[in-house]
Amino acid sequence: MLSQKGIIRLSVILGIIFWSLFTIVDLMALFSELNGIAFGFPAFVSNALLALFIISLILFYRFNIGQAESVNFVDLLWRVFVSGLIATVVTLSIEFFFTIFASSKVGSNTLVINFLYHINIGLIIAFLVSTFIVWKRLILYQKSKTLLATWQLYEYALFGTLVFDLFSHDYQDPAFLAVYGLLVIIGLALSFNLKWIAYLNFKQKWRSILFVLLVVIYIWYFFKTLMFFSEKVQLGRDLLDSVFILSLITFIVIYCVIALLVILFNLPTTSVFEKKLEEAVNFQRLSQSIPAGESEEKVYEILLDSAVSAVYSEAAWLQISDPIKNVEVTLTHNLDPKLIPDITKAVQNSRFKKILNSEFERNPKSLKISANLKNANYRSILQFPVTVKGEKIGVLALLKEVNDGFNREMIDIIDTFVNQASISVENFRLLNEAITNERYKEELKIANRVQNKLLPERLEPCEAYDIHAFSQAADEVGGDYYDIYQLDEARTALVIGDVSGKGTSAAFHMAQMKGVFQSLVQLDLSPKEFLVHANNALSRCLESTSFITVSFFVIDNNQRKVTFARAGHCPSLYYSAETGKTEYFKNRGLGLGILRNFNFHKYVQVNEFAYQPKDVLVLYTDGITEASNHDKEQFGFDRLQRALTKYAHQSPDAIQQGIIEELYQFCGKESLNDDYTLLIVKFK
Repeated sequence: MLSQKGIIRLSVILGIIFWSLFTIVDLMALFSELNGIAFGFPAFVSNALLALFIISLILFYRFNIGQAESVNFVDLLWRVFVSGLIATVVTLSIEFFFTIFASSKVGSNTLVINFLYHINIGLIIAFLVSTFIVWKRLILYQKSKTLLATWQLYEYALFGTLVFDLFSHDYQDPAFLAVYGLLVIIGLALSFNLKWIAYLNFKQKWRSILFVLLVVIYIWYFFKTLMFFSEKVQLGRDLLDSVFILSLITFIVIYCVIALLVILFNLPTTSVFEKKLEEAVNFQRLSQSIPAGESEEKVYEILLDSAVSAVYSEAAWLQISDPIKNVEVTLTHNLDPKLIPDITKAVQNSRFKKILNSEFERNPKSLKISANLKNANYRSILQFPVTVKGEKIGVLALLKEVNDGFNREMIDIIDTFVNQASISVENFRLLNEAITNERYKEELKIANRVQNKLLPERLEPCEAYDIHAFSQAADEVGGDYYDIYQLDEARTALVIGDVSGKGTSAAFHMAQMKGVFQSLVQLDLSPKEFLVHANNALSRCLESTSFITVSFFVIDNNQRKVTFARAGHCPSLYYSAETGKTEYFKNRGLGLGILRNFNFHKYVQVNEFAYQPKDVLVLYTDGITEASNHDKEQFGFDRLQRALTKYAHQSPDAIQQGIIEELYQFCGKESLNDDYTLLIVKFK
């Protein structure tokens, strides 16, 4: 399968071969006739070679012009102009040859004249075929099914004349005239398809007029040249006896004449089309300003430029004042910003003022106004509010030096521009908010990973007890805290805490509690001393509205006892394996940071209990007991107590799973509204 370039090269080679054979055969036939020698070839052989030459040209231009990617109409006409110019230059050269050698034997030799005539035939046919292919592209621009069918009918009929021309006919034959007349009628109908002209701007229309006019001049000159040869000497063939050539010339001329008239009639309306096109481009710029990565201020610049251009405004300003987003912008066009207050005052005092808002959107703060002004410089103004999410953030004002300078069409296009700009700004802000939120989420994920590092990665069991912990934050970060520290071989310190509030502030205070615990626990303090020192430390760094509830335990393996104190934290839950009962340790205590003086120690109560094998100590935060279901009923202390009694005989992790499952079943969901933590110690 040949490529497009291959077909073009092959058609050039075949064209040269067929033209050469066609010329040789015609000259041999003429020589035989002049010398009374019988010529062996019938007449249709020469006609067939001419037809094959024309088919080669059609193939060449079809793939060279007909399938070119460019749809620039002026470029297509330029190609026609170049083809005609080349043919004209060669024809003029031949004419110059006859002028120089007119009186010589060479200049009057019949065979030489016929050879030069065949050169002209080749060039003229090449020009006609190239023009025909270009006309085809122009006619079939925005083609319809009917138009395409009509064109195919014309094209098949035209190519059919190549077969008709195989058998020589005189142009006066009725059959010749009938075929020619049919092609002229179809060609005339096709010549009114000139939609491409509507897409030309003013300069392109003038260039098109020039090129089309030159095509007519070319054809007139070529026709005159063919007539010259016909009258000058005996010709082996007369090209004007071909119905194909005559039909082609007629079609090209008809299309040229109609195109010239249509272009001339369209010239006065060209500025309107260009204006609409410019408005469409400006609207597209406004629509695409955000995706293209423009800033909000760039949108305002495009809005001002587009509005000024659309209504031919002599001056304009755009003022944006949005304190919520901290945006203050004043853009002007041919206007001193100092004049804005005077013009604004003139608008308020104007007696010839129109409110353009509809009855349903008539908001006194966002009026669209068209008014005539009593101002030395400007006589009319068009003023539109710029709104985002229904709130006015600025105003666009366009000025003209004449009264009633803005018509209904101008008002509509400005309304469209302002609305589109408002949408672009709104989208821009929403996009920024989405990016900011996404950044916050990413930062919270990082904070979550950091906070998880603050909790013990693993709680190691010892000979005296097994231990298991579970913690879940309601948000990415939370305020629950627990920790463990081995004081010596026999004693272990245990702490659980809950920071007031949720979110990042709670997580920050939880990190402070971690620092306080790690600092004080190494001093081997009693539970009371620990809480007093922790209160002193946290009182200096916690916000005045924040506090931390804490329970601090010291487990002594040798004496099999636990000493503890509570600073406002939830009462610890204890299961006695000996009695099978579960109860809360309800000793008193204030949260750390609530009482910020030296009297805190008065509110610290230290308790102590001895543990037995299989006893269970459960430490938790209020997220568990205060978790509520759809009826706003809390999980409460009693349900937690019953759950521990139910699962106390199991391992610490199984106890935790049992309590949490009952909690989820009660709430009917797995996402709770508060942080919740469970720390379970089962003694051996």
